Amino acid sequence: MDRLDLQVAKGEVFGFLGPNGAGKTTTIRLLLGLLRPDAGQAWLLGERVPCPAQLAEVGAMVEEPAFYPWMSGRRNLAILAKTGAPVRKHAVEEALARAGLGAVAGRKVKTYSQGMRQRLGLAVALLRRPRLLLLDEPANGLDPAGIREFRTLLRELAGEGVTVFLSSHLLGEVEQVCDQVAIVDRGRLVAAGTTAELGRGEERVRVTLRPDDEPAAIAVLAGAGLTACREGERPGTLLVDSASGRDVNMALARGEIFPKAVGLARSGLEERFLAITDGSTGAASWGSSDPPGGEVGEHATAAS
Repeated sequence: MDRLDLQVAKGEVFGFLGPNGAGKTTTIRLLLGLLRPDAGQAWLLGERVPCPAQLAEVGAMVEEPAFYPWMSGRRNLAILAKTGAPVRKHAVEEALARAGLGAVAGRKVKTYSQGMRQRLGLAVALLRRPRLLLLDEPANGLDPAGIREFRTLLRELAGEGVTVFLSSHLLGEVEQVCDQVAIVDRGRLVAAGTTAELGRGEERVRVTLRPDDEPAAIAVLAGAGLTACREGERPGTLLVDSASGRDVNMALARGEIFPKAVGLARSGLEERFLAITDGSTGAASWGSSDPPGGEVGEHATAAS
């Protein structure tokens, strides 16, 4: 990582985004003490990494979790509960239920789908009721209903004061669940802010017309001084920059092109992410200086 500096506040869901190879998993491994930095400092819950005592209050899910396939999900969790810090009575059943595995906890893990294994990994992370969750692509393999349940669970945890540091490729989910977002590219922080701030973009006009009319519509709009391009891979759908719907309608009508629909389209987090990667106070940190003052666990800074 190159001069990465992050702040993650207690009780917020923080989205950590970037293309493959940007350094997301490396950052999480540095925070957990699994990698040693060349420079800079990492902090967890007010303590400089490595901090074994603080790790008992951190739940982590880094890449796809591994389990004993011939054992049940419940048995795997029970074995893990006997290692490390003590767990509360009924902690295994509580974690399984919260991760949505209560009904299948007795089945062998080798019969689990990828999504069910991800849920079991989440149950492990929740086993000791952590104050901080570090999650690396936790929704991999989940179906839409599972993703919705996962989103609800993260918001519930944040409401209980748990801090969630979430690395994900599901930008739509990040936009719905996260309070703050940071985008990294090639090991560098390239954007940070609230999801609303990063998802806000210039209003543009979306035009839906017959695919056969698309080339002529682009030419007619260009003649009127308006820049239009196809939206993604959707033939017959154009985005027009810096224009009003009235201007677009009038220009197309003069060219005898009559669209099916004209409406406003606002660029969201996904479009901002693609544009950026192409060309405070907190709970987890990676930094080059001491953490800011305040109650332990409420503040964090990250930088290298």
